[in-house]
Parts: sequence; structure tokens; C-alpha cells
Amino acid sequence: MSSHLWQREPEVVDSLAFERSLESQGYRLVAGIDEAGRGPLAGPVVAACVVLPAGCEASRFRDSKQLKPELRCRLAAEIEALPGVYWGVGVVAPAEIDRLNILQASLLAMQKAVAALAAEPDFLLVDGKHQLPLPLPQQALVRGDSRSASIAAASIIAKVRRDEIMADYHRRYPQYNFHRHKGYGTAEHLHLLRQHGPCPIHRRSFKPVGDCLRGGDD
Repeated sequence: MSSHLWQREPEVVDSLAFERSLESQGYRLVAGIDEAGRGPLAGPVVAACVVLPAGCEASRFRDSKQLKPELRCRLAAEIEALPGVYWGVGVVAPAEIDRLNILQASLLAMQKAVAALAAEPDFLLVDGKHQLPLPLPQQALVRGDSRSASIAAASIIAKVRRDEIMADYHRRYPQYNFHRHKGYGTAEHLHLLRQHGPCPIHRRSFKPVGDCLRGGDD
């Protein structure tokens, strides 16, 4: 008998398990929070906060990095249009990233996203291992974007919004091709950075940009 017949079926994960558990404990508005843009050499870090409405079909909401751009954009629009959904976005600019460091800037963007909600959540599910300095009950979830539909929805919105911002920056600084690499340290971006030097949205505290400012090598 062919060996593939003995392979296990993929495990079905309840992407709303955390949310349902918290709702059974009396929490009414459970928010998922994630960010996009910790790693790039240029551009802001963007966070989103999403409270999904009860009973929504959330199985298609997955970690934004696993989705093709076209699907990610469609899902972001769908999430934002859900009846009863709450969502907010927070943005921290490159200069603030340089002043704070990228971890603190990411946490600040998440706080801004929570503050942007039309209603205050009563529990936060935060992607990663750091909780937010907010007086709200919360849980940090490592790889939360693959474990919680609310966090996955936030990751989709954050990624789409950041990509839109970088497309706008491409029109302002076309020599860097920000619309393609979104500020990440690709070979193309590093080449253009060395060729043209940093622009105002490059993160001076990141080593490749600092090396370029000092006239160093790769």
C-alpha cells in the first residue's frame, strides 16, 4: 500500500480558540494586535488592532506573510468592512524609531493602534513575547499571527497599510524603488542605498544605513 495513505491529515486549528475562551470568561471586546515593518532599513513601523465581530468567518485570516499581496489587500478590505468590527492603525516614523529603538517603537505603534479603536477593548492578544504598557488585561502570544484570527487580521491590515505608505514614498523617492522591496534590506535596496545615500525615511540607527552615512563598505 502506498505510504502516503498513512500520512496524518493536517491538524485543524481553531483560529478563534483564544478569543472564545476569553469571551467565556466574560471579556466582551477581545483585540488582536500585530505590527509590520520591524526589519526594514527605511519607512515606518505600522501596527493594527482588530476586534473581530462574534460569529464572523475567520478561517481565511492568516499570517500576512503567508498571503500573496492581492489576496492580502482583498482580505484587509473585507476585514475593515465586517459589520461590527473595530479596527485601528498606529504608525511610528523612522526618526522616532531611531530615537527609541525598534522594539520600543513597535510597542508604541501597537499602543497607538489600540488608542485608534472606536471602542476600548477589555482584553488584548499581542503578537510576540512583549506585553504593552497599558492598564488592560492582556496576553503575549509568540507566533500569535498563526494562532489567533484576531492577531492574523491585525497583521493583514498592518502589512497592507505599510505597503501603501511605502508606495507613496516611492513616488517621493523613486530612485530607491520602495514600491518593490518596501524598505527591506534586499540586494537591490542595498545597492541603491550605496549609490544614492540615505534619504529622509531611512533609519539611521540601522547598521547598513549607518555604514553608508559613515562612508563604510557593505
